[in-house]
Amino acid sequence: MRVITLCGSTKFKRQFEQANAYLTLKGNIVIGLAFFEQSEGIELTTEQAELLGELHFKKIDLSDEIFVIDVEGYIGSSTKKEIEYAERTGKTVRYYSKTDIPEK
Repeated sequence: MRVITLCGSTKFKRQFEQANAYLTLKGNIVIGLAFFEQSEGIELTTEQAELLGELHFKKIDLSDEIFVIDVEGYIGSSTKKEIEYAERTGKTVRYYSKTDIPEK
């Protein structure tokens, strides 16, 4: 049983949900996102965005690995920082684009 934090753009809500279900059913503890501001049109203040970034790094600290939701290879600047942080702290990094997660 591994602890896995999902990382990626919040515009990929459906893929986050797919990965969460798939990885959970494989016997992992999956740490996801509180909400999907880009998919759901939620406006954040600068302070809220910074807080969410800090919280996500703490989630990575608690994890054995991160699973990057990189639909069509897309990795934004925040996700890139999360990948770099995970690598610096010795976490395994896996990618959605390199797996065969079923649609349902």
